Amino acid sequence: MIIDIRISKKDEIPLGHTIGYRIFAIITALIVCSFIIIGITGLNPLGVFREIINGAWGTNRRFWVTIRDMLVLFLVAEGLVPAFKMRFWNIGAEGQILMGGLASAMLMIYLPFLPHWLLLTAIIIASCLAGMLWGIIPAIFKAKYNTNESLFTLMMNYIAIQLITFCIVFWENPAGSNTVGIINGTTNAGWFPPVFGLKYGVNILLVIIAVSFIKYYLTATKQGYELAVVGESWNTAKYAGIQVSTVIIRTMAVSGAICGLAGALVVSGASHTISTSLAGGRGFTAIIVTWMSSFNTLSMLCISLLLVTMENGAIQIATQFGLNENVSEILTGIIIFFLISSDFFIHYSIAIQKKKKETQK
Repeated sequence: MIIDIRISKKDEIPLGHTIGYRIFAIITALIVCSFIIIGITGLNPLGVFREIINGAWGTNRRFWVTIRDMLVLFLVAEGLVPAFKMRFWNIGAEGQILMGGLASAMLMIYLPFLPHWLLLTAIIIASCLAGMLWGIIPAIFKAKYNTNESLFTLMMNYIAIQLITFCIVFWENPAGSNTVGIINGTTNAGWFPPVFGLKYGVNILLVIIAVSFIKYYLTATKQGYELAVVGESWNTAKYAGIQVSTVIIRTMAVSGAICGLAGALVVSGASHTISTSLAGGRGFTAIIVTWMSSFNTLSMLCISLLLVTMENGAIQIATQFGLNENVSEILTGIIIFFLISSDFFIHYSIAIQKKKKETQK
């Protein structure tokens, strides 16, 4: 008996099937996590999961901190969509966030005397331009010299880190602390104000505007069509009369600008300070979010919410059960592994056939 296993790519992927596979993957991951929790700690896994949720959502403050962090991750993931649809592997979102945050902090430090509305407007524009610049530089080299964009954008992250380190030397407060401290703590100049009674109302509005823009840009503009064609084939795009180099640079300008805006959300809308860790690894986590969602906005929102919940809940289980915060990272890694694995079954079908072995005469 011969077992013949054939793997074929699915022509159509119904949304219901995708959701079903994702839910099954999460349930399976939680079951595996439960066994690991029991094996390592001997604790009731339901109690651990409950405290993770409590740590992320249990109080009004925790609720809004989770929403705030989710918005940043979600925005960065959306910013990566245009580049990834064009098959430009932008691994530099971390640096683009840092540059957007650096631009925001610079304006808060040097222009606190501006009218508040004007300073906020300048911060939003400057953060987008800084992220845009950090996206355009590798795009130019890709368009002109066909350099490896993954390595180029990755190296740009480290340059951004060093630029912030350099600026901190001049901005440190108090002197000798090697930190900037809270910027404009007494005047709140450059801080996003509450909107509609919500502390992070401006963050929410900016994310809604940015996501709506990306959706419109990709689906209802000539530029969105062109980047999709370039993503399928450079030769096809050239045959259709599309300037590939222009599309690459333009698309990375958009992608970098959105990621740069995320830097403003962190500095002006949350921490009100600048450091090399302000991106918090979100630029890399957003890559996972973007790919697992297959560029679907609602899926990106849900996955961002899940990952941020696990991250913010880590502090609670560390305090409640005396566990290392890395336990939550292990659980998150398991969930991500199963979600990524489910991607295979979403896009491919497996056919198993049994054949009788032919006997030689």
